[in-house]
Amino acid sequence: MAKGSMLSKAVNFVVWLAGVIVALAVGFGMIGGTLSLPTWLGGATLAMVAGWVVVVLTLVGVVMALLDL
Repeated sequence: MAKGSMLSKAVNFVVWLAGVIVALAVGFGMIGGTLSLPTWLGGATLAMVAGWVVVVLTLVGVVMALLDL
């Protein structure tokens, strides 16, 4: 395998991992109330539901990615 190929795979993994960490941080922030929505957009309740959706779908995506290896 060429070095460029290994470097490309490493960069792709780091970017993917950063995306997973950011998605989980945002999701848990919405669940915990650190991040919220204005009341006209649904307020804290909708933010909490959206946070759970983000966390669950992120974890499903991680499992699917690991199974695809």
